[in-house]
Amino acid sequence: MTRGRRHIGVAERRARLALRHRLAGTARAATPEEVADSLVALHGSDPATVHLAVAARLAEPAKAIAETERALYEDRTLVRMHGMRHTVFVFPSGLTAVVHASTGLTVAARERAALLRDMAVAGAPDAAWLADVEEATLAALARRGQATAAELAVDEPRLREQFVHAAGKSYEGVHTVSSRLLRVLGVEGKVVRGRPLGSWTSGRFRWAPAPAHPAMDVAGAQAALLRRWLRACGPATEADLKWWTGWRVTEVRGALAAIGAEEVALDEGTGYVADGDTEPVAAPEEPWAALLPALDPTAMGWRHRDWYLDPVLRPLLFDRSGNVGPTVWWNGRVVGGWAQRPDGGIVWRIPEAGVRREAAASVEAEAGQLRALLGATRVTPRFRTPLERELTA
Repeated sequence: MTRGRRHIGVAERRARLALRHRLAGTARAATPEEVADSLVALHGSDPATVHLAVAARLAEPAKAIAETERALYEDRTLVRMHGMRHTVFVFPSGLTAVVHASTGLTVAARERAALLRDMAVAGAPDAAWLADVEEATLAALARRGQATAAELAVDEPRLREQFVHAAGKSYEGVHTVSSRLLRVLGVEGKVVRGRPLGSWTSGRFRWAPAPAHPAMDVAGAQAALLRRWLRACGPATEADLKWWTGWRVTEVRGALAAIGAEEVALDEGTGYVADGDTEPVAAPEEPWAALLPALDPTAMGWRHRDWYLDPVLRPLLFDRSGNVGPTVWWNGRVVGGWAQRPDGGIVWRIPEAGVRREAAASVEAEAGQLRALLGATRVTPRFRTPLERELTA
């Protein structure tokens, strides 16, 4: 134990995860809004992940699909938008301004500069032309409420204009103004993804006007976001915080100082918790199991993962780019993986024999609930991993 700092060991970190991430039976949530608020953000790159991550944490998982659709597309209490690391997440609506100021502005400036540079190299129209197209596009979207890129191009035909990207290189391609411009408008916080064209598993989204983002001081927004994240995921190392936010080290350190984060000792070194969050947390009384989807925010929450993930399992559960597949959890740690077969069956594997015997009944109960939730729907992770492929073969 480091002198002057309380040591938080693996057992307590798993207890915090179980309770704060709504995974233990007694900690399950009543609504998708409660789930998102507890986790800060739901990973949204794979549309199915949002609904399945909610289902794994609801007291009544059968309501997850309908309730998540309500929150996203009717009440708009949850918003799908670009966030940390230039990745799509689903945030509580009250947090969108914080995310935009703390993270989106820097990415947005880079994305717009890249678009203008690529257009200039290709001999496409200039920034003034693009600004005019942008203004017309946003006006059309405001009139329609929600629209696809193709629908917006009916109102603003210049969105169909194309230009060659990376001419003469192995990755040369033809880009459409609509796809690049709408992406830039997304990271700039001017548009967000609306209701999908298909079912809840579809990755083809309409666009919608973004909620109003009141101006915020960048440093203040970074402090607010980091405070929320540490309340949900602390303790964490500086490397964890830098990885999750995508910020520079100096920004992470500045936010830690601004919120008065407290240092604690972790097995891997110095960690941080939110001010006043050093009181011991006891593990749930009842054992618990969970089947979390690919890219779940808990599984992807930290850069250092040995405290909840045996390194032996990494090659089975992650793809080559570091994306996690569907995972089986038992009392605060990843113990295996699961998949949905073409016939709809939920299959799982826990390599460690002792854990498999201990957890089997609870895991099978979770699998049964998931099978009932999915019904005729088939879910294939956007980023497939070795164990998921093997289980569905």
